Amino acid sequence: MATLHAELSHGLRTFALELTLDVGAETLALVGPSGAGKSSVLRAVAGLLRPARGRIALDGETWLDTTRGIDVPPERRSVGLVFQDYALFPHLTVRRNVAYGAAERTAVDTLLERFGIGHLADARPTQISGGERQRVAVARALAREPRALLLDEPLSALDTHTRATVRGELHDLLAGLGLPVILVTHDFEDAATLADRVGVVVDGRLRQVGTPADLVTAPVDSFVARFTGANLVPGAVVGSRDALTEVVLDGGGTMWSTDGATGRVAVTVYPWEVALSRNVPDDSAVNHVRAPITRITSLGNRARVAVGPLVAEVTTASVERLALKEGEAVVASFKATAARLLPLA
Repeated sequence: MATLHAELSHGLRTFALELTLDVGAETLALVGPSGAGKSSVLRAVAGLLRPARGRIALDGETWLDTTRGIDVPPERRSVGLVFQDYALFPHLTVRRNVAYGAAERTAVDTLLERFGIGHLADARPTQISGGERQRVAVARALAREPRALLLDEPLSALDTHTRATVRGELHDLLAGLGLPVILVTHDFEDAATLADRVGVVVDGRLRQVGTPADLVTAPVDSFVARFTGANLVPGAVVGSRDALTEVVLDGGGTMWSTDGATGRVAVTVYPWEVALSRNVPDDSAVNHVRAPITRITSLGNRARVAVGPLVAEVTTASVERLALKEGEAVVASFKATAARLLPLA
């Protein structure tokens, strides 16, 4: 099985990119805030950026080794690269865009049919939709018959409705490639849907790498938890009682957790672990906040309800049953076992 290895050290504007990746026949998503160094990783693998120090190899073939003076030019690296804006040639038809740089011209029509864009073969990029342009860009990248595929923010140019549809299509495509794929995005939902593993990059360094489920169930710090959608309530540990850790919150009040910790922490809980009710639960092992509802956001058959420092994700049936309305006070509660204590980042 081919493995892409990248070991990079390179100074960027305000920090140094320092990370090591090994990607097999899988999709690895690099996520993180804008300017964290994610796209620089793609550019280095593709040969568009020469790091100060590093080594890049695919299945034993070295593309870069700064200690040995090896730096294979981009055109000789077996990489397919899909740019954030797709970078299609506006004056060429879809067929000619895909054929540009193709290893085998006879494979072009096969790719057009595989991606469901055969009927657009004679159209130009300005005449097709955003989702269709994305498929053309991926088909063009694969026409080179690359041994690795790189995608830079492949969904960012799409509107919300199109994005959801194309996300599913892209997932199915990537799952069947059998190639090392590195995908860059700032959206954890995209990463969780598309990737086998996710790496969180902050200031040029990997905070955590694992499956999407790993990052949600065991985030290493408050940044990863926040990025994956958790509620974070800052406070300080003041002691313990009955196997529960007591945290005094910055905004006032107390919460409890079965986690052990000291010092400054973030009480971390995911929206789907928060329940809503009209009354305070009669259970000392359940944390609760009573506050007015500041926002209700419908998400199909579910809704997100903001209550004080917490956001709860509940069914729309629960919203109707409790007759929840913005401005009305309710109780948001969650078990101490669901409260993770993470160091503040």
